[in-house]
Amino acid sequence: MAHGRPRKTAEAAAADNGATVGYEAQLWKMADALRGSMDAAEYKHVVLGLIFLKYVSDAFEELHRKLEAERAEGADPEDPDEYRAQNVFWVPREARWSQLKAKARQPEIGRLVDEAMAAIERDNPALAGVLPKDYARPALDKVRLGQLVDLISNIEVGNEAARAKDVLGRVYEYFLAQFASAEGKKGGEFYTPRCIVKLLVEMLEPYHGRVYDPCCGSSGMFVQSIAFIRAHATGNGNGGRTPRGAKKPDISIYGQESNYTTWRLAKMNLAIRGIDGQIAHGDTFHDDRFPDLKADFVLANPPFNVSDWGGERLKNDKRWRFGVPPAGNANFAWVQHIIHHLAPHGVAGFVLANGSMSSQQSGEGEIRKAIVEADLVDCMVALPGQLFYSTQIPACLWFLARDKRNRRFRDRRGQVLFIDARKMGRMVDRTHRELTDAEIAEIAGTYHLWRGETDVPPEAVGGRTAYEDVPGFCKSATLDEIRAHGHVLTPGRYVGAAATEEDDEPFEEKMARLVAELRAQQEEAARLDAQIAANLRELGYGG
Repeated sequence: MAHGRPRKTAEAAAADNGATVGYEAQLWKMADALRGSMDAAEYKHVVLGLIFLKYVSDAFEELHRKLEAERAEGADPEDPDEYRAQNVFWVPREARWSQLKAKARQPEIGRLVDEAMAAIERDNPALAGVLPKDYARPALDKVRLGQLVDLISNIEVGNEAARAKDVLGRVYEYFLAQFASAEGKKGGEFYTPRCIVKLLVEMLEPYHGRVYDPCCGSSGMFVQSIAFIRAHATGNGNGGRTPRGAKKPDISIYGQESNYTTWRLAKMNLAIRGIDGQIAHGDTFHDDRFPDLKADFVLANPPFNVSDWGGERLKNDKRWRFGVPPAGNANFAWVQHIIHHLAPHGVAGFVLANGSMSSQQSGEGEIRKAIVEADLVDCMVALPGQLFYSTQIPACLWFLARDKRNRRFRDRRGQVLFIDARKMGRMVDRTHRELTDAEIAEIAGTYHLWRGETDVPPEAVGGRTAYEDVPGFCKSATLDEIRAHGHVLTPGRYVGAAATEEDDEPFEEKMARLVAELRAQQEEAARLDAQIAANLRELGYGG
């Protein structure tokens, strides 16, 4: 049943899926040129920390000027409460960017940046323990650091105009992607490509309630969820409106990240967007910080491997309702962990390696069978390769639903939608691919039509106004069909081959034409061989 969700036009959906505002690539090249021999993993925190510092200082300075102009009316530009009331971080005098810029070329610039970071954390409890404070270390070239300060001084990222365009958020996101690419596997462990996040969010539509990511990395899932709400509910160019029956967008976010430095990035990534969330530090399997949380939406890109399942506590954990995960069985440990945290009406979308759809090793087949028979699987999407920075392993999207009855949508019990998107995507460089907005709209729109929604723009889904199977792309399968395939969930098993155009050319005519083409190609090859031989003889290499 439709619920008044606004839809993008086909023109908007066809736009590039990059997160650029026009100069990120140039800024990245300049910043990367200052890296020298420093490892990207180390340099990442140097650059992103400075960008964050510039952001909070820009926002502070803009409000400071406004309050200065209102002194006669009783405003106090040096009162921290004036800033907190406007949801602006208070920046003490020694931490203001103007102070750092003036001393950027001095040898003590590293110490000054560290002191600025410490001062901001001291006066803003929400940032305690989050900001990097190791700019004074001897290994960091202070000349290059000063040049980096000068470079970042040239961009406005925190004033009102920049915040309206989310300049910092988009620059930050672009830099995260570039660092992930530069670091390879190490960087990709915490960065999920924007197009994957966008696809998950567009399909699940997390308008309200509790959103949970058990391995949140740099908080990309949350950032995109909030962006989705703002785009579709505030009318910022997309004709958005609040969904029927909803008073306003309302989300509470929860996440956990085991890597401490990545957890810090997550906190900064949320802070620059003004998003408040409960992001815990720790291993979600060995120390689940939200053990009783039941989320309305779960979005996750779990790592493709998890170590150390040992210990009786883990073996007896109530999360393993579909079987104890044997050593090394990471895929289905994540699936069960996600199911454990789903509310009775909750839905989940997450990434897993392709092997999880069909593997029979380590008890995966039995666990998958139990999940299918419990009718929890709602949709499976096979992704194209080369989307991730961390691995070239083919991946798929799983969508689970606790309740597939006619609650918000049509009754889908006993049915699973399979989508094969392996042929989609465009190459953005020699090794990386991304899904375009038009492709994301087609995949999400197909899922929404299958759920029974009626407000999907036909131009986004090939002109369709109601769901239908499309050979080679999508198939709605019954549990009996899935049983017949041994509970394998690989979309290619179900969608079949794409329809081909009818060939009405008579066989004899076709063979005559093909033979003629072959003879012409052979003659051309002989002519070229003769020309090459003649050229070689002229150069003195003839036989």
